[in-house]
Amino acid sequence: MGHYITLATCVLNQWALDFQGNYERILESIKLAKEAGARYRLGPELEITGYGCNDHFYEGDTYLHSFEVLAKLLVADVCKDMLIDVGMPVAHKNTKYNCRVVFLNKKILLIRPKMYLANDGNYREMRWFAPWKKHRTLEDFYLPRIISSITEQHTVPFGDGVISARDTVLGTEMCEELFTPDSPHIHQALDGVEIFTNSSGSHHEFRKLDTRIELIRGATRKSGGIYLYANQQGCDGERVYYDGCGLIVMNGDIVAQGTQFSLKDVEVVTATVDIEDLRSRRGDQPSRMAQASEAPAYPRVFADIALTYDAFQDGFDLPPTAPRAPFYHSPEEEIRYGPACWLWDYLRRAKAGGFFLPLSGGLDSCCTAIIVYSMCDLVCKSAKIGDAKVIADARRIAGEPVDSTYVPVEPKEFSGRIFHTCYMGTENSSKETRNRAKHLAEWIGSCHVDINMDSIVTAFLTVFQIATGKVPQYKVRGGTETENLALQNIQARSRMVLAYMFAQLLLWIRGRPGSLLVLGSANVDETLRGYFTKYDCSSADVNPIGGISKTDLRKFVQYSKTHLGLGVLQEFLDANPTAELEPITSDYVQGDEVDMKMTYEELSIYGTLRKVAKCGPFGMFSKLIHQWSGILSPTEIAEKVKSFFFYYSINRHKTTILPPSYHMSPYSPDDNRFDLRPFLYNSSWTWQFRRIDEGAAALGKLNRSSSNEKNGETSKSK
Repeated sequence: MGHYITLATCVLNQWALDFQGNYERILESIKLAKEAGARYRLGPELEITGYGCNDHFYEGDTYLHSFEVLAKLLVADVCKDMLIDVGMPVAHKNTKYNCRVVFLNKKILLIRPKMYLANDGNYREMRWFAPWKKHRTLEDFYLPRIISSITEQHTVPFGDGVISARDTVLGTEMCEELFTPDSPHIHQALDGVEIFTNSSGSHHEFRKLDTRIELIRGATRKSGGIYLYANQQGCDGERVYYDGCGLIVMNGDIVAQGTQFSLKDVEVVTATVDIEDLRSRRGDQPSRMAQASEAPAYPRVFADIALTYDAFQDGFDLPPTAPRAPFYHSPEEEIRYGPACWLWDYLRRAKAGGFFLPLSGGLDSCCTAIIVYSMCDLVCKSAKIGDAKVIADARRIAGEPVDSTYVPVEPKEFSGRIFHTCYMGTENSSKETRNRAKHLAEWIGSCHVDINMDSIVTAFLTVFQIATGKVPQYKVRGGTETENLALQNIQARSRMVLAYMFAQLLLWIRGRPGSLLVLGSANVDETLRGYFTKYDCSSADVNPIGGISKTDLRKFVQYSKTHLGLGVLQEFLDANPTAELEPITSDYVQGDEVDMKMTYEELSIYGTLRKVAKCGPFGMFSKLIHQWSGILSPTEIAEKVKSFFFYYSINRHKTTILPPSYHMSPYSPDDNRFDLRPFLYNSSWTWQFRRIDEGAAALGKLNRSSSNEKNGETSKSK
């Protein structure tokens, strides 16, 4: 006869320092888990405070309010007779830790601190917390009075222990600990832990979900056991989007998987499994049992609760959940949904009335517009299934009264209420780009404005002429590179000023209060190369495509043309990428790749080698010698690498003023968080470039020698 157990893992859209909202979402998740028949509930990492509090973790208020929220949870009726596992920061002996707090019936059973901290890429946990290094050790933690008055406990266990219920044992693993080579679940499994719990704050990045799922499946496939994975979802106040996807895995098989991108504030993933299946799995592995017999023991903390039930004796009618294949979104779907969900969180929490986008008629701003349209589509789908929170937020953003009957139904209609676009043309703009912007706005329903800004550019030039007596000219009209660049930048920077003026006044024109958030649309490759004007229209409030490559954006447009029915997008795919900041003549049309002196495909390669492979100039040259062998000569490769690093270094300062961008690419050059490199370089790279030239010369000599030998052999054979 089986011993069935129903477990719940929760995905919450928490917000940094939103203690009231976070408390309500935690309480709602406990209620839903209990209704599903679960006797154990797991939530995401630092769910009481929100993950992205950053330097607020230095503040005593953050710890005080966390305990205040914990106190409210301890006395909540819905928590009765349920093992609750919540995340919050805790200071123990004047040292701050990222912790799980496990409680049952107004008694705290264990405070388990994180042992391995995330401290790379977007994470800086060691800035605020210490790792717990006393493995398999518990100490007394002295509770604050606000808690002890409820629990009637003065001290509780603090450290690396496990929870022993009447019928099974649970062990904690926290986010980064899963990714370490010597993960806690290995040792816990050998000591008889049957249920592994992982509360996480893991952000979205291209194909990162694959890594998580394979690690979890591998852990339980090798060690046997049940693995619960809870993750944060949404934008909690930073450049990253936590993509949820709660999981329950048993013996390597997925038995439950939540959504990866969702507008839900609370999602509870549950599964019912037969715990005897994992015991049977472990029992037929003699080598595992031999290792387990000599494994060091974890200190156990007893929880007076049975998590399992007998389907016959207890009268429950919850059949075991069948295994299922993992579900993954395609890369194009990740672009469609991830930034859209991030924008929705930003929009509703910023209390803005919508978005404003300078729509240039090019591919990048086109992609940004499609993402906003996708956001509108997600809002309408959530409203259709009756998500009251989404409907209330949509009404407020659209300027409808709270008691209105308005419900967003069609994405195009909702887009017309909250999305504003503007084509900012000059004498250098083409009829084609103006028409593409107009057609796209019509297809997605944005409130569109078409203007000509030549008078603004002329005004700037007039002021300059009065002050200096000089009038700069474009290159095609005999001007120097300096004049040509300055004239382009005047147009670009003027667009930024116009964008913010329109963003502040367009709602006023429509008789609505508030203002719009300005969207940027510079892709990750242009940012890496520095191919944008500082403080131009890429200077915005947020940029949903700032972490996405041009190559992936083109694939996304092709996908959107088919799956969103936006036939107009073929015009953008056929167009040549151009800034349209110089005059068009019969024999000259400005092109992005010509201006950059490198292709977008090459930039993706450079970016990956620079950031992911951690190559300097000589290291990149060495890699590309093999990667581009037979395509380019060593000297040509050397010139390309030197050209990239020259432009990268002279433009690195531009990354210091980037608007917050949705993090998606592993080679993002975001100076504010992800890519902590200098912004002032010796752009000559004297030593490095000399070594590249020496290497290219040596390889060229070697290749010529090899070619001569082959020619000699051919002559002899003839």
